[in-house]
Amino acid sequence: MKICLVATFPPSGRQLNEYTFHIARELRRNPLMDLTILADELDDYQFATDVDGKPRSAAAQNELPNFKVIRCWKFNSLKTPGKLLRTIRLINPDVVWFNLVFSSFANQDHPVAAFAGLCVPALTRALGYYTHITLHQIIECVDFSGAGVRQERLFRLGSNMATRSLLRAHSLSVLLPRYKRTLLDKYSAQNVLLGTHGIFAPRPSPPDFSLRGNPQHRILAIGHWGTYKRLETLMAAFPTVLKSVPNVKLVVAGANHHTRAGYWESIRDANRSVPNLEFRGYVPEEAIPELFRETSVLVMPYDSATGSSGPAHQACEYGVPIVSADIPDFRNMRAAEDMAIRFYKTGDAADLAGNLISLLQSPEELRQMAEQNFSAAMRMTMPNIVSNYLRWFELAKHKKRIERLQLGSSARWNWRRKPKSPVFTDFSANWNPQAPPEENGEGSDVLNFHENNNDEEKLYREP
Repeated sequence: MKICLVATFPPSGRQLNEYTFHIARELRRNPLMDLTILADELDDYQFATDVDGKPRSAAAQNELPNFKVIRCWKFNSLKTPGKLLRTIRLINPDVVWFNLVFSSFANQDHPVAAFAGLCVPALTRALGYYTHITLHQIIECVDFSGAGVRQERLFRLGSNMATRSLLRAHSLSVLLPRYKRTLLDKYSAQNVLLGTHGIFAPRPSPPDFSLRGNPQHRILAIGHWGTYKRLETLMAAFPTVLKSVPNVKLVVAGANHHTRAGYWESIRDANRSVPNLEFRGYVPEEAIPELFRETSVLVMPYDSATGSSGPAHQACEYGVPIVSADIPDFRNMRAAEDMAIRFYKTGDAADLAGNLISLLQSPEELRQMAEQNFSAAMRMTMPNIVSNYLRWFELAKHKKRIERLQLGSSARWNWRRKPKSPVFTDFSANWNPQAPPEENGEGSDVLNFHENNNDEEKLYREP
């Protein structure tokens, strides 16, 4: 199967680039997949800085080896739809898979470019390519004021239109049950699937408790900071925690949100006198395992949320307990995926400090929460997540093939795709690194068909 994955991709510093990397890495393991990543052009990232506060420049970034990457679209550019569609037609894939948030293509200062980018999946389907979207947020659950969005009514109207455009794709998956319910109820959508964010490791290793609290407990806060992910509450709570638990250290890692350049540096400069406080800046992928293995607690000091949390799933991957602001999305995530999360009252520094102190002073609860999160991680490994996506794609293609044969309408499709003879093979026999969960509702005997590629077909699609 030939797949185009449209998304940000490392060394890009923009949202979802890490998630895309892990999807792409898993697809690359499958010998039956031919993957091309259609990624954003690299830029000088003023918002993503290293530990010294120096911006990450495009010239200093190297492409990751062993990935086929075409950087064919630019953030905040009205040319993005045309460039993407031309590249897709040249590659001629079986599936075009978009990994998106509403700000994937542009920020609020370029709303027309953002809307145009979000229309690309519908245009891709119109060209005859099977189109799927993994949508990490829905606009109905975004706190616009917390995200710093101006002209809220106008943006909600535009976002509503963008959502309807996104639903024109063949299929769209969301990562929280309440998101699916909202799309079904408000938009009467018939093509929405419920996926799982998943952890990033193929097989996570059990937590090594000897690395934690020896000699210091480490509290970790990691993310893209400055909008709804903010550090003021955590900075107010940490001195109280330090008084009760002297052997604790707070590590703040990650980058600024792309609309908030300089935010975490300002927090760092304002708290230079606080002991046992470390600011790391952007953390490269290869440094993530060590960072989490030595962490006793992950804290998520957010004002609101825009979907399932990547850091929370990384905490599960390494068996780390979580303390989070009490936000509906995160309560929904905890219930759906059986995570171990302590909640504090959002914005309440005293309540956050109390939860951290209580947890750090209870070795039994630390271990119990760590083991529960690791158990949750074992049920949502990346091979399992990607395998389910591929089953969706194969099932949809197979249904479409049957419909075309039954209706005898192959001539009606000639302007988009010349019919080809499918070759049926057993998908699970070729690649099934980990069986999907039983609740997926699909057995291991899903058929995979590989369509013949030839020069005639390539020329048929190219302009």
